[in-house]
Amino acid sequence: MFAAYAHYWDFQGRASRREYWMFFLWMLILGFVGGFVDVVVFHARPGLFGGGPCGIFVTFANLIPNLSLGVRRLHDTDRSGWWTFIVLVPLIGALVLLVFNLLPGNPYENRFGGSEDLSRLDLQETFA
Repeated sequence: MFAAYAHYWDFQGRASRREYWMFFLWMLILGFVGGFVDVVVFHARPGLFGGGPCGIFVTFANLIPNLSLGVRRLHDTDRSGWWTFIVLVPLIGALVLLVFNLLPGNPYENRFGGSEDLSRLDLQETFA
C-alpha cells in the first residue's frame, strides 16, 4: 500500500495489480478523511479537488506517486506509460484505462523488467 511512496519518482519498472489497487484503496480512504475534515472543520462544500484545504492537500501531495504507480502498472501489462493520456478522451478513455488496470500483468519478463521486480518493500522498509 505504501510502496508507491518509496518509488515516488520511479516511472520505470513494473507494479503489480495488488500494489496498484491497495494504493487506490489508500487514496480513497485519504480522500474521505480529508473531505470529512474539510466539511467538519472548515465548513467546505465538496467540489473539485476535494473542495477544502485538506482535500486539496491530499490531491496534490499524492499526484506524483499516483502517476508513477499508474505508469508502472501499465508497464506490468506490457504497455507504454503514454497510455495514461488516454483519459483525455471523454468517457471512453477512462474506461479503457480502467480495463488496462484490471487486466493481469505479464508473468514473464517484458521490455520494462522481469516479474521479480514486482516484489515491493514492506511498510517498515518504506519509511526507513
